[in-house]
Amino acid sequence: MAYGETDMAELFAPLRPAQAFDVVLNEARQVLTHISAPVDAELWGSDMLGALTGSGTADSLVPAAEASATPEALALLRILAALGTQALAATATEAADRLVAGGLQDPSWAAELGRPTVSQCWHYGDVGGRQESITVTFRYGAAEHALSVLIDHGKQGRIKDAWVADAEGLLDKTWLAAENDPLVVFEQIAPAAAAASLRRAVAAGECPTKPDEVDDLTAHRALLHARARFLAATSTSTATSTSTATSQHTEAD
Repeated sequence: MAYGETDMAELFAPLRPAQAFDVVLNEARQVLTHISAPVDAELWGSDMLGALTGSGTADSLVPAAEASATPEALALLRILAALGTQALAATATEAADRLVAGGLQDPSWAAELGRPTVSQCWHYGDVGGRQESITVTFRYGAAEHALSVLIDHGKQGRIKDAWVADAEGLLDKTWLAAENDPLVVFEQIAPAAAAASLRRAVAAGECPTKPDEVDDLTAHRALLHARARFLAATSTSTATSTSTATSQHTEAD
């Protein structure tokens, strides 16, 4: 993952909402032209949306980007379509499609954005069940990244921290660390189980207690929510397909 995180909160803090869009586009122009991996575009977008939370600017990005009609504006719209809420995703997709129809070309990573392949999932935590970490790995082509979420069951199952890392070798490292610690419980889980855990945690809210946890959640919140929705939809689709295939096989018998 090549995206080097700019301090987005510091970048936007002194700006009025009307000024922030120019800063977003300038950042997009400088960063997105050097990005080739979908996950790096998502990380940049998630960081940007986190910095804008509460400013009222995020909702105005779509019409402003469409009016700008530049390559970086189109890239921004594709990112909003992948990371935004259902309503924001719909309006961003429509605006981006109009810009493409008008002659702009999508960035190379746009077609894959928000549609990774779900790979391995696992969780580990203390034997007392006070805290639990859920990790889901996703793949774009041959490159895998891991999304890890720390859940505090002592605080109603709220999210304490969330981060993204390179997934290569991570499962083995986690397994070895857990195997040598009798106070840790480790288990690989199915994507549907991971989806259910993340859905409950997102619904419960957040409970960071340290500055770095606050920063992590601000930067990764949009990506976490998007991945949780995607994982839930993928798991539901897989379960439905399996159920249909089983039913058809039974009827054939």
